[in-house]
Amino acid sequence: MGTPEPKKKFFGLPKVEWSLFALGILLIVGGLMLSPLPGPGGIFLIAPGLALVLRSSIWAKRHYVRVKRWQPRAGRWMDWSLRRKSAARREALLKAEKNAAAAAVESSSGN
Repeated sequence: MGTPEPKKKFFGLPKVEWSLFALGILLIVGGLMLSPLPGPGGIFLIAPGLALVLRSSIWAKRHYVRVKRWQPRAGRWMDWSLRRKSAARREALLKAEKNAAAAAVESSSGN
């Protein structure tokens, strides 16, 4: 398997970024058109469309950060649904801090 560097170069090309953005918009529009139909069909198009738009648009990233600051609980769910590596790192750090705090309290109460 090749190194990730060629992938970064390829996805960093302006034509590729714009085409991914356009594909994301098309998926969102298609999902919105399917949403009145019974069943969850629209969500399966809207979610990947939002992920593509978020990946390729600075404007969308800014709004994503605003929403995360405004609604932290919803931000955690959005990070989880987008499978963001930074979210997994933050969760691991929070869990490690809680474990360390619990160990410190336990050791201080044992004296």
